[in-house]
Amino acid sequence: MSMPPPPQDPYGAPQGPYGPPQPQPNPYAQQQPWGAPQGAAPQSWGAPQAAAPQPWGAPPGGPGFPPPARRTRPGVIVAAVAGALLVAGGVVFGVVQLGDKADDKLPVSGGSGGSGGFPAAEYKLTVPKTLLEGDYTLQADTSATDGKDIEETYDPTIRDPKAVVTQYASKDGGTLIVSGMWGRIKKPEFSRDTILKGAAEAEGMTVAVPAREFTPAGYGITVACEVVRSEDGGVTSTLPMCAWGDDNTASFVAVVTEETALQDPDEVDLAEAARQAAQVRKEMREPIGSGAAAG
Repeated sequence: MSMPPPPQDPYGAPQGPYGPPQPQPNPYAQQQPWGAPQGAAPQSWGAPQAAAPQPWGAPPGGPGFPPPARRTRPGVIVAAVAGALLVAGGVVFGVVQLGDKADDKLPVSGGSGGSGGFPAAEYKLTVPKTLLEGDYTLQADTSATDGKDIEETYDPTIRDPKAVVTQYASKDGGTLIVSGMWGRIKKPEFSRDTILKGAAEAEGMTVAVPAREFTPAGYGITVACEVVRSEDGGVTSTLPMCAWGDDNTASFVAVVTEETALQDPDEVDLAEAARQAAQVRKEMREPIGSGAAAG
């Protein structure tokens, strides 16, 4: 005996012997991640998504929002070195302009053997392969190019000038810049002070600690040092710099390290900076007739 056909669904879907067919899962429906709380209502298309939790210590912000600007150590060091190199150009200005500012009543050096108030030529500046007892190695010697203005511009307080412009680097990332000259210097203290004044007037420089004089023990020279704040590319750094002047040599010295670049200007050890400058002088200054002359 034949069975009657199963009753039809009002909408035409056939009924199985165990009731209506079960709905099939949507292959395009959003899946819950493993371990997520069940029962959360799915978000509709176009609804704003909740921000993913950031790991502990991550900088604030998110896609489309740059992290807040911060004073990075490499950036500060680069800015300080750039400032010191700019100052090296200012040293040229200071020495070249001595003739415009010099006064015949200024004290004349006590050097012997000279003529017309100028001391005898006894010492020169050399360019050693290393400085500061081997800690800094020569990276660039631009005496023949950057020193042209010093050598070719007439200055009534200096005779027979020769320029020395060098850059050294240490293994731990420090930079040492020396920019000066040697010849017969009529007023060495005036030359020293004018070097620092011209350096501090370079673009982006602001004097933070005025120049002071130091006489490091055992070196036989008085060194003047000051601290400037150097701004380059929106980054501000601390830059201590020193200068010396004697009968035959005068120079600017700047040692840039991570520590000094990040320091508060008032915390800079200027006495140590002066000692380093005096040590540079000791290692670069030689009697004329020995070694190879710089420039």
